[in-house]
Amino acid sequence: SADVTSPDLPSTSGGHSSQPKHHPHANHILLQVRDWLHQEKARKLKRLVKSLVDQLHSDGHRHHSSHHRRQSSDLSEDDSLALEKLEKILSTNLQLDDDNEIVSGSRKASIATRKGSIRRSFRKKSTGASSDTDYQDGDMLVPSADVTLDNSRTLSYTGGAGSSQVDLVGSSKKSKKERDAWIQFKNEIVRLTHTLKCKGWRRVPLEGADIGVERLSGALTNAVYVVSPPKDLSQLLPNTNDSTVSLATKKPPAKLLLRIYGPQVEHLIDRDNELQILRRLARKRIGPRLLGTFTNGRFEEFFNAVTLTAKDLRNPETSKQIAKRMRELHEGIELLQEERDAGPFVWRNWDSWVGRCADVISWLDEKMIAGQQGTGGTAANAWKQRGLVCGVEWPVFRKTVERYRRWLEDQYGGSDAVRDTLVFAHNDTQYGNLLRLKPSGESPLLIPANEHKQLIVIDFEYASANVPGLEFANHFTEWCYNYHVASSSYALHERRYPRVEEQHRFLKAYVQHRPFRPSLSTQSSSTSLRPSLSHSVSNFMLDSRAPPAQIAEEEKGREEKVENEIRRLIHEARIWRPANSAMWVAWGIVQAKVEGMDEALEAKKTAEDEKNVSGGREAAGKSQAEPDPSTLESKGLAEDMEEKRTEEARGGSAEGADADDEEEAGFDYLGYAQERAMFFWGDMQQMGLVTKEELPKEVRAKVKVVEY
Repeated sequence: SADVTSPDLPSTSGGHSSQPKHHPHANHILLQVRDWLHQEKARKLKRLVKSLVDQLHSDGHRHHSSHHRRQSSDLSEDDSLALEKLEKILSTNLQLDDDNEIVSGSRKASIATRKGSIRRSFRKKSTGASSDTDYQDGDMLVPSADVTLDNSRTLSYTGGAGSSQVDLVGSSKKSKKERDAWIQFKNEIVRLTHTLKCKGWRRVPLEGADIGVERLSGALTNAVYVVSPPKDLSQLLPNTNDSTVSLATKKPPAKLLLRIYGPQVEHLIDRDNELQILRRLARKRIGPRLLGTFTNGRFEEFFNAVTLTAKDLRNPETSKQIAKRMRELHEGIELLQEERDAGPFVWRNWDSWVGRCADVISWLDEKMIAGQQGTGGTAANAWKQRGLVCGVEWPVFRKTVERYRRWLEDQYGGSDAVRDTLVFAHNDTQYGNLLRLKPSGESPLLIPANEHKQLIVIDFEYASANVPGLEFANHFTEWCYNYHVASSSYALHERRYPRVEEQHRFLKAYVQHRPFRPSLSTQSSSTSLRPSLSHSVSNFMLDSRAPPAQIAEEEKGREEKVENEIRRLIHEARIWRPANSAMWVAWGIVQAKVEGMDEALEAKKTAEDEKNVSGGREAAGKSQAEPDPSTLESKGLAEDMEEKRTEEARGGSAEGADADDEEEAGFDYLGYAQERAMFFWGDMQQMGLVTKEELPKEVRAKVKVVEY
């Protein structure tokens, strides 16, 4: 199993008068179930009586009649017992109040419950490491708020620690502005944790709580922060003599992972689809738990783990562990029929991104061809010095991708054969999305056979159906990157691509791993080993009866099958590598922020909309639509945040704006896209789909070639 953590599910202990009531809709359903039980029992009794009367009036076949009566009676008794058992379960766990409403004995915290009830439920729930996420029928019930959290002035990696950890005192206007921005950002985070009812965080005061907020490096789509409770939380809380409060509730709340979506992410990711995938992962206890969502981000469970480095991917043992975890994911999540019917996700991404991509790259190409690239000395303007992002004009690049796409489908004999090979894939296994847990004590993760389960995968934004070869090609290409170097962190170093023997080692671990076959590796340290040992002895005795030559022949046959599968997967990774490159070329282009580009594209879109009156009205209606906050609390929080930002904007300075622009320059997405494009062209040459002479001279010198 790919499970590394088990959520703390709500208790099913008996009800108390302080427990919150079910939502009226739930009450209605449960009352209907109760009524159905009474009707069903009456119907069963009536059917039994009629059956007995019919049998008594029938002539002949008396032995058969007697036998049939016994069968009918037994069946009816079984059915009645089942209904009575269901009724007993409901009666035990549910009780009717004076208003004929059902009061639950469980401790599930509804999103719509009152503050007092929430606080009481917090005291009664487990104080486990991470989550306040509820589950119903295997699905997450995640609180949400229509609030936007502004992090545009808190993008640095050093400014968010608590004052006890770093000296925030500064004399310059810039230092004061940065300090004030972080203080406001922290206050908004605390208020949001209260609104979303993050476990334990309602005990953190709304004012004066010096929480820690540290931005993590390596995330390319979003800004990711670790949010820590105040170190002096016990001093901030009011004194209480309430002896009913357990010592567990006095422990500080767990750290949170805060993810704020990138500025262009609406063009890349379908958040509804992502949440649906997260629900499926939650049923299998895979990945971090989702604690709460808001308009432009979410809170997740924080793991006590370290992120892998670029060097770690090349470590032989770590590489094999990654392969095993990948196999567990591929086999652990079943694809939905609609996902399989839609085909490989890599092409679904391409098809959904290509429109925005075409707008952006066409605008950039026009500037480049018109000779307006200028000199530009900042990182944000570096694209002006490198030539066309795709090496050729956009229509040429797109046409080549479509030709390759048809060629790839032909290798399988059609799209139906491709769909048959699809698995649930992560599709973004770069080292920043791979964590190693820090187990302690007698954790089952310390067992050598379970050591690979210390690795966990995060960030499932691009997870969906793909062929295994695409997943491998993506991971192998990530060997070529180091996103933490001081300069050119966007660069693809093709010489670092895993050699054939390194690919073989990875894929052998993948092929030979059987994640869902009962074995020692799937048992915890507390599980008895006798059944497995007995099974092993049995196998040994059976094998000992066969001639040695037969055993050797069978072993050779198994090894040949493994080797054949490894060769097949190496080839599959090879032919899908250009598809992976093309998708990330489009991703880099869509993510790019270039001065004046968004305004120009918006003006172009507005002009086109004006040509279609109905289309223009629809666009205007969408742009003016405002989200309807689900609660007064989230609405008040949103209004307060907006008011504070407006006041801050009025007092802003040119110096601060320049600093913000420098922060936002960040990762060079266009440089990344161009590096990927050069890798794509190298593969096109290797596959014979493009000749060297067909490429412009300046592109030939930049093409990145890996011959295996």
